[in-house]
Amino acid sequence: MILNPAIIALAVSAFIITLMLAYASFFGLRIIRHWDITSGSELQLRLERSTYLISVILSNVLVFQLASLFLFIFTADRMHTLFVGAMCAAGTLKVNAFGYPVLAFKAANFLLAFVWLVINSADLRASDYPYTKIKYSLLLVLAPLVALESAMLGLYVSGLSPDVITSCCGTLFSEGKQGVGSGLASFDPHASLAVFIGLVCMACALGAYAYLKGRGHVAYSVVSLAVLVSGIVAMISCISPYVYELPTHHCPFCVLQAEYGYTGYVFYLTLLIGTGSGLGAGALGMLRPAESLSTVLPAVLRGLVAWSAVMFAANAGITLYLVGSSNLVM
Repeated sequence: MILNPAIIALAVSAFIITLMLAYASFFGLRIIRHWDITSGSELQLRLERSTYLISVILSNVLVFQLASLFLFIFTADRMHTLFVGAMCAAGTLKVNAFGYPVLAFKAANFLLAFVWLVINSADLRASDYPYTKIKYSLLLVLAPLVALESAMLGLYVSGLSPDVITSCCGTLFSEGKQGVGSGLASFDPHASLAVFIGLVCMACALGAYAYLKGRGHVAYSVVSLAVLVSGIVAMISCISPYVYELPTHHCPFCVLQAEYGYTGYVFYLTLLIGTGSGLGAGALGMLRPAESLSTVLPAVLRGLVAWSAVMFAANAGITLYLVGSSNLVM
């Protein structure tokens, strides 16, 4: 096991987040069973006072859960010098069997936590808290996933050893070899870029329709998720070679380094925020409209869709700049 401040911070924060979510989940079970806003019972009054406090605490905890994704990637990238064969986070995550699963769970939990924060924000805007049972039901899904993520993080950290020889990104993301990374690197670069830009344009068009008409939020959320997937595929198969100006270098992690201006952080952050906002709009669009939110919810939905579309447009602009300013010709 390797100990440094960043690893300790990740481990401690994961433990605290898991503990807080576990406590909130037990409270959530009481909410789901006994919540009745029309009741004036002593139990209901206690639940109403408690749920506001729990919601505030959870909001802060889940914001840190969002940030922990990038802290994990940053730490993995900084630790690559400790392992023979690693050139970036790609090699560090490959040191044992838990690195990439932790990353996948962190990305999925990022989106779920984002959606929970969106629903919670809308719920707290109404006097009768219409989505209280729904957000705590979602919490019962999110909490076990975060606990599993934390357990795998513990196994990953405890299994880190400088004696391990790991694989470099050139091996993991090279065309013509076996593995998910190699498969994505083998995609036609121009086709993957065209699909990504096309989906961004579709998302912006659907976003404009949803913004103006107040409908189509669920469809927009589906396209948002497709933009995320296509963006990652495009980064591996097309964008990264243009950034490195090397047609055989398809690593999606080296772009996070200072040598390339930390461009990857901007790319992934705009992509994830755009997707999270889109999924949040879709989640609110699927819920039964609450009368207490009739004047507030349309503005919330417009804000989510607009923010998501802006993030996607910014991401596409960054992508086109990286490709257009490169000296590589493919």
